[in-house]
Amino acid sequence: MNGTAESPRSAVDPAARRRVLFICILASLAGLMCGMDIGVISGVLRPFGIEFHASTVALEWIVGGMLVGATIGALTGGQLTQRLGRKYTLTTAAAFFSIGAAGCAASQSITMMIICRVLVGMGMGLSDFCTPLYLSEVARTEQRGAMVSLYQLLKTIGIFLAFFSNSWFAPSGAWRSMMVVEAVPAVVFLVIFLCLPQSPRWLMLKGREEEALETMTKLRDAPSQARQELKAIGEQLQTKEEGWKLLRTNSNYRRSLGLGMLLMVMQQFAGINIIMYYAPRILETAHFSLEAQMWCTALIGLVNVLMTFVAVGYSDRWGRKPILYAGYASMAASMAILAFLLWYGTTTLALQLLALGMIIIFVGGFAMSAGPLMWVICSEIQPAAGRSLGISISTGTNMLSNLLIGTTFLSVLELIGGPNTFWLFAGFNAICVVLLYLFVPETKDVSLETIEKRLMSGVKLRDLGS
Repeated sequence: MNGTAESPRSAVDPAARRRVLFICILASLAGLMCGMDIGVISGVLRPFGIEFHASTVALEWIVGGMLVGATIGALTGGQLTQRLGRKYTLTTAAAFFSIGAAGCAASQSITMMIICRVLVGMGMGLSDFCTPLYLSEVARTEQRGAMVSLYQLLKTIGIFLAFFSNSWFAPSGAWRSMMVVEAVPAVVFLVIFLCLPQSPRWLMLKGREEEALETMTKLRDAPSQARQELKAIGEQLQTKEEGWKLLRTNSNYRRSLGLGMLLMVMQQFAGINIIMYYAPRILETAHFSLEAQMWCTALIGLVNVLMTFVAVGYSDRWGRKPILYAGYASMAASMAILAFLLWYGTTTLALQLLALGMIIIFVGGFAMSAGPLMWVICSEIQPAAGRSLGISISTGTNMLSNLLIGTTFLSVLELIGGPNTFWLFAGFNAICVVLLYLFVPETKDVSLETIEKRLMSGVKLRDLGS
């Protein structure tokens, strides 16, 4: 033999790779819905508040209602994904999106709006729990970071689309039309998610090995590769899902759980959602006109999309931690400069544009780093026996942190003022750089099985990928 022919195991099947990409894109459409739900409220709050004479606290809880629902969805996601599978959990999420968004558009009171936002939030919580899990189980090891980041990319596109549509409806104050824009695609996605295959890992978990092999063979380059991966999954799944038992008895599992929770606190306390929910109010603090507030918000949404491509394209090349370091450093610096500008006063056009530039740098730093990569790492560090519970608790922590920020920001802004508020966020982002160094592992090109073995053998958290 001349050694030039590839073995079936190493041969590349372009059709299988395209199939994996297509499936991951379809599943990631849940992120598009989440993004639209996050973004739409920034345009709705002002006209809705005027029409229904809503107080500051009421407006905060219109934002917070979604986050309450998201917390419920995240904490129940583990049970649903175990019983229904990843596919039908995503379908259930789409149903909550559809009903909640339609109800928001038809709201006749503050109470009705909050209740419907809770329903939308339940869809978001289920999506945030289930989609990264599904993507990490369907994607190839060498593409896992990019595919899980795809969910966050679609989320940023959803935010941009909502910001953009809000800008068109803002002059007329047509907040119901803003809500309809998110309701229509939710129904479409409900049908699309029914076309997804079940996760091979879940099928193995349920003892449906033939179906798992059939599905995995369509997702990998060769049948031998599919069988090898399923064999590894089967060995890993010999230990049944017993997250609560592990939580009580296994200190290594508690370490991974604690790290997952820390990652989500770091993501939310960076401050991204104060921009997503309240960008027009922040720009008003910098003395932008109403029309300028809305179009600048759309620009912020566009930057959010474009910078997420950095994580999608380079997290599997450069690694997770270098990108996270760059993101948190830029977020700390931009928040500090914004705080200084608000203290000094944005009295000229140049200073206003500089303040806008700092917001854009902040959003760009988050979008390329903490936004997608915290979800990637959280989906990678949990051991199989406690995977569902671990991701559920991590996602719930994300939603609770988001809820705390979302329901207090306006009050804090009024209480201590813009400069001090943004100094707080600058300080936290600086602390996160230190936390990254101390606790967060580099998981690029490391299989889930290898990460689990290192975790359970007591290796330091920061060295799990070494």
